[in-house]
Amino acid sequence: MSVRNRFGTAAAIALMSTVGAVLLSACGPDNSDPGPTASPGGGTPGTAAPDGSSPSGSPAPGGKEVNGTSTANHLTISTGTRTVAMNGTTVDFGTVVRDLSWSPDGKRAAFVDGNGDLVTAAPDGSGKTTVARNPGGETWSHPSWQHAAKGPSADSPADATARFDNLVFVSSKGGTLRLEKVPTKGGTPEVLTPRNSEGGNENMPQPPQTGNTWANAGGQRGEVAYANTPAGEVYIYDDYLRPNTHDIGRGSQPALSPDGGHIVFVRSVNGHDHLFTRSTDDDQKAEKDLTPAATTDYTEPAWSPDGRTVAARTPDGISTLPADGSAAPTQVSTVKGLPAYRP
Repeated sequence: MSVRNRFGTAAAIALMSTVGAVLLSACGPDNSDPGPTASPGGGTPGTAAPDGSSPSGSPAPGGKEVNGTSTANHLTISTGTRTVAMNGTTVDFGTVVRDLSWSPDGKRAAFVDGNGDLVTAAPDGSGKTTVARNPGGETWSHPSWQHAAKGPSADSPADATARFDNLVFVSSKGGTLRLEKVPTKGGTPEVLTPRNSEGGNENMPQPPQTGNTWANAGGQRGEVAYANTPAGEVYIYDDYLRPNTHDIGRGSQPALSPDGGHIVFVRSVNGHDHLFTRSTDDDQKAEKDLTPAATTDYTEPAWSPDGRTVAARTPDGISTLPADGSAAPTQVSTVKGLPAYRP
């Protein structure tokens, strides 16, 4: 069971100012100048959505930026309701939004809707497209965009390899967890099989195929970080040139930096969930505890687009901290949900 289940899901969103807390900026969903505060779904500020969820289009008090930086404006929070907190407002997507993540260009959001299907939409909740329909008897979670531009192959540098453009997600069926993937344009999901094949040797020790959860794709080559629940380990799978999977170490809920060079993950230390980071290079195993003085739990980490900041969920909302661990976490929102940065 993932760490996030300790906290449950907030039934409403409230962007409230707290002493010393800096909140999300008051820009609109497109990160431009703020317009009218009515929601895309036609809601009126301060009124409940039709399903009883939180108001849409409510501006954050003061309109302050997260940490005073422009890139931090891209922080979004999904709470399992119809509304998503972003840029000082709450946007009504017209359907339940679970485990929202953003495409590499920031133009589309992917999430699991109220029917358990994989859906993408524009940042204002419009233009929803069902990428894959849940066949029933399964629970899908944590979709992530696996994208890699074309590049030279190992055998023929002059040729271009196939480009990845998938949604990687977790499927739970009959208590068994597996990674699956589906093209972002839609199709039938297929099992993603982490494996090793150095020099074509298929007899190498292979990573576990079940119990895999919390998929997070990133980097320039479509690498996929994930956690294996039975082993309590974090892995990275890279299939860009040849299948390669390496064990990062003990932890859960991994997230890859935008350039793929570092990974942040969660590990329990002295009764609290801490955030750790390290290089993704297999021969550089030095780790750093970003929250050594933690007196609360930091979970579900996400990287800012410039790779300088990490956002994490706490029991009190969302906090951010420098990715190099040079400062302690700062609470930036009282919204309780899954943080994600829109590029």
